[in-house]
Amino acid sequence: MIAGIYKILLGFIGLGVVVFVHELGHFIAARLMGIDVEAFSIGWGKPFFKKKIGSVEYRLGIFPLGGYCKMKGENDFELAYSNNREGLSAEKGSYFAVHPFRRAVTCVAGPFFNLLFAILVLSVIWGFGFEVNTLGNRIILASEIVPGSANPADEAGLKTGDRILQIKGKETATYNEIHEIIATHPGEELPIMVERDGQVLSISVRPVMEKSSGAGKIGVYFWTDPVIEQVAAGSPAEIAGLKSGDRILRVNGAELPHTMGLVQILDRKPAVLAVEFLREGQTMTASIIPIYTETGTQNLGISWKAIRYRTPILPPHLALAKGTVETWKTFALSVKSLSLLFKGVDLTQAVSGPIRITYMVGDIATEGFNQGIGAGISSMASFLSLISIALCIMNLLPLPILDGGMILLFLVEGISGKPLNPKFVSAFQTLGVIIIAGLMLFAVFGDVMFLAKR
Repeated sequence: MIAGIYKILLGFIGLGVVVFVHELGHFIAARLMGIDVEAFSIGWGKPFFKKKIGSVEYRLGIFPLGGYCKMKGENDFELAYSNNREGLSAEKGSYFAVHPFRRAVTCVAGPFFNLLFAILVLSVIWGFGFEVNTLGNRIILASEIVPGSANPADEAGLKTGDRILQIKGKETATYNEIHEIIATHPGEELPIMVERDGQVLSISVRPVMEKSSGAGKIGVYFWTDPVIEQVAAGSPAEIAGLKSGDRILRVNGAELPHTMGLVQILDRKPAVLAVEFLREGQTMTASIIPIYTETGTQNLGISWKAIRYRTPILPPHLALAKGTVETWKTFALSVKSLSLLFKGVDLTQAVSGPIRITYMVGDIATEGFNQGIGAGISSMASFLSLISIALCIMNLLPLPILDGGMILLFLVEGISGKPLNPKFVSAFQTLGVIIIAGLMLFAVFGDVMFLAKR
């Protein structure tokens, strides 16, 4: 319970930072463009804290998922529509009194600040360097773990024990590198090079799209030697006497070349695990009594030894360049991923709402902080940069009520030289409210289903 509250609090803090950056962009641009700001709020609903400094009232709302920058006269079109006026008021300092291009700049500034935030965060992370935990490039066919499944890896002729050396000419020494390429190229024919029994073979594989995420997959697991890195306190493994550094050789008489073999054994839900393991050159035995949840899952309290490496510390100019490149890659990939929403992706899984995003921010941060303060900050910051980029793209979509929709309106107004019609703007905004409300309901439904499975 306490852990869950901790995750939620971390999630709220993280999202609050991203929203603050977005609204700060609108705030600064509005002031520069000659638009008066009446209120700046983090969170929605009735403010539980507010303080007026100069002409601006700063607020903290009771609902922390969101925020706003209230500009003078931004709802003038509603008053004009309700009073059946053709034009909008042009009171000095009001939103619609300035040139439409100035309004467009104000709208662009929010998403632009989110991009700058992502670049800054990633640059700092690369500047200090960070530790990466990953697996090697040796694979296990999923069809051997889940008999009867047909996967692209089987069709391409891959075999358990193969090492994937290259994909599309890019060297792949770790799972992270392999996953990044395969996940981002669903449906594409990928030339790969594998090492098998000392020989290097050329093979082509076409990843299929996973409907729950839109990512490509070929149907493999990645090989992890059954060497224990850590045993959780009070867990079944610790009670049985297992320790860090032990290498499990057999479980219930079955050889255990890799950790997926243990997954297969646990799927049969044995009451006891008879374990043979190697410790400092001696073969020893232990009995583990696994504990299963109502859904059938279990946790023996074992974490396996992974490949751990630290990225080099980069000087400021190289860190900034790396942060910019990584931000652009994520931005381009996110835009590309939008097209997958129309190719059969399960939207309840692929589209995340505020509840799920809050949970994920908190979950990633908590997992990172369990490894240390530095790892926690790095993990949370990396994920927030991803959320910030996603928020930038979402707000630039040319949909009514979003920044992108308003930018489109203002550009049309500026190019045509004709002022906006209040009736049209009102209808445009109403349509936007309906669309966004529908998307939010859909996303929240998906979030509830997501949390129910937790």
